[in-house]
Amino acid sequence: MASASLQFFAFILALFGGFGDIAATLLPNWKVNADVGSNIITAITQMQGLWMDCTWYSTGMFSCTLKYSILSLPVYIQAARTTMVLSCILSAFGICITTVGMKCTRLGGDTDSKNNACFAGGICFILAGIFGLVPTCWYTREIISNFLDQTIPESSKHEPGGAVYTGFISAGFLLIAGVIFCSSCFKRQQGAWIYPPKQHHFPTTEQESNAGYSLKDYV
Repeated sequence: MASASLQFFAFILALFGGFGDIAATLLPNWKVNADVGSNIITAITQMQGLWMDCTWYSTGMFSCTLKYSILSLPVYIQAARTTMVLSCILSAFGICITTVGMKCTRLGGDTDSKNNACFAGGICFILAGIFGLVPTCWYTREIISNFLDQTIPESSKHEPGGAVYTGFISAGFLLIAGVIFCSSCFKRQQGAWIYPPKQHHFPTTEQESNAGYSLKDYV
């Protein structure tokens, strides 16, 4: 029962991580630049994401522009697009596979098949967490390096936005869920190796008596 509860907890973490990955991929606030100016009425917040750039005015107006050209984007944005999409796909696969393999479900067949499904789902979650963690770290590094560069004007410097933090947290949830699923299956397999099934043997006395009886018949 404890293992089933732990798997269910890991499944909830994986759900939050998967939805967070999708939200972080689509949100436009990967980096934010606030330009207040001389008057608070003319305050502008510029946000840049993986797929679009948005501008929010203090008057309530909001406008976005899609990034159509892929080759004109920096390398870290192209890599972030690819890895975040892969993270979303792997997390979706992991959710589907672990739904079949969890102990609290009636799908997946026998115990060995369910264990293999849980282990495969855990691997998917770990890979999804890694693919989600790499672009957020790389993107944050680029933001910090540009912010500390003295040659870049203050108006062109940005700070990490909410999408970056969402990606960090989602990647952590996916990694924790994957480790829990893999470790739960490994413990069950290790228990089977340490305590193998008992094999029934015939008593030696019975075999000896049978052997002696056959010798008397030949005499």
